[in-house]
Amino acid sequence: MQTMTSPLFSLDDLRGQRVLVLGLARSGVAAARMLADAGARVTVYDRRSAADLADAVASLEGRDLSLALGAPPDAVDELLGAADLVVTSPSISPRFPTTEPWLRAALQRAVAAGTPLLSEVDLFLRLTRARVLAVTGTKGKTTTTALIGAALQAAGVPHAVGGNIGRPLIEQVHELGEQDWAVVELSELQLPTISRGADVAVYTNIGSDHLDRHGTVEAYRAVKRRLAELSIERGVIVLNDDDPGCRELGVLLSGDVRRYGHDGNGLDLRVESDMLVLDGEPLLAVAEVPLQGRHMLSDVMAAALGASLAGAGRAAIADGIRTFRGVPHRMELVAERDGVRWVNDSQATIPMAAAASIRAYAPARIVLIAGGRGKGLDYSEVADAAAAHARAAILIGETASELEGLMAGRVAVHRVSGMADAVRLAGQLAEAGDVVLLSPAAASFDMFTDYAARGDAFRQAVTDLEASR
Repeated sequence: MQTMTSPLFSLDDLRGQRVLVLGLARSGVAAARMLADAGARVTVYDRRSAADLADAVASLEGRDLSLALGAPPDAVDELLGAADLVVTSPSISPRFPTTEPWLRAALQRAVAAGTPLLSEVDLFLRLTRARVLAVTGTKGKTTTTALIGAALQAAGVPHAVGGNIGRPLIEQVHELGEQDWAVVELSELQLPTISRGADVAVYTNIGSDHLDRHGTVEAYRAVKRRLAELSIERGVIVLNDDDPGCRELGVLLSGDVRRYGHDGNGLDLRVESDMLVLDGEPLLAVAEVPLQGRHMLSDVMAAALGASLAGAGRAAIADGIRTFRGVPHRMELVAERDGVRWVNDSQATIPMAAAASIRAYAPARIVLIAGGRGKGLDYSEVADAAAAHARAAILIGETASELEGLMAGRVAVHRVSGMADAVRLAGQLAEAGDVVLLSPAAASFDMFTDYAARGDAFRQAVTDLEASR
């Protein structure tokens, strides 16, 4: 495997450059701090006001930069025209219909004029000297990325974990050297703007998601393929052989491709006689994996194969897996009372993920809390899983009517107005041995700022329910 260690441009190239940072969320704050420290002339735009962004502004820690918070469209257009470089939040793109029309048009004019437009993660990839292990997929990215970090930590392999989780990697670009690994979680928001591939590119699965942004399943999958297309010439691609989308991608690739899966001979990592087998040798027993469900075991296999390609030994990988306790909001056990388990799976924002979580707890009966903002996806799979395994389905949010139409007559359906009511009703319906599962199968933005806020609301409602007894 050839390692990409040379930066695509250097930090010195940023000195004196006029850089416009769009968006003052976590990645925008990190980019603005790093750019200012590198000597760039930084201006930050966000449509929100300074009062709404007081915490973000404070986190800039008095650096010498300009703020254009709440600026009108014509002022932003002028800033774009004057910039030598534009660094964007992942959600801001001239390609995405979810970006405000006036801003999308302004960005298109800037690109046509030759202004470089980079995301925070692409800026990191251009600057870093570290080796890159990138993780993408429709679901399972965060768990897999965190597991790889745990295995590399157990092995003593120098690394940093970032992307959608952890400390933003752009702020660590000075710290990572040629012998370090940057473990990067990449979403479909970030992939369209990356300009280099990875030394190891790990895929968890390729399904359907974010059709509100990409329009069609094929357009979404084309975005997902980008990482492999940029990586295959010099890197290794890791694919899930159980997943149809990954198998389709594998047919298109000629290069170093490794595969993992539950079934089949010849795989680099597989399940055999209730053991995980890596490169023909036992790694650990399936019973030792602390995460529940076939889909979570797939994430474990992806992480194990990825970590091994980054130099972790099998004993360290096994230790990292055994001691891993999951990530917040992904099949997270938040309470167990009177024989009922309360599970926060708020990150299950698509039907495929929610259905897998429902099936993971069989033969226990499920009291399902689901619903949110739709993404133009088919909800039949989650309705079928609920019909097979749920005692009841409690529906909230904008997709409640659609879900009720698919579930009515197959499982007891209840409609409520919010999370607190859903949790109270679940407490009345659940019996000993049941699992109350928040697995929405939809986005959170109809009722919450993000999936984490939704999961936090569930956790708080469970705590309040116990306190009221």
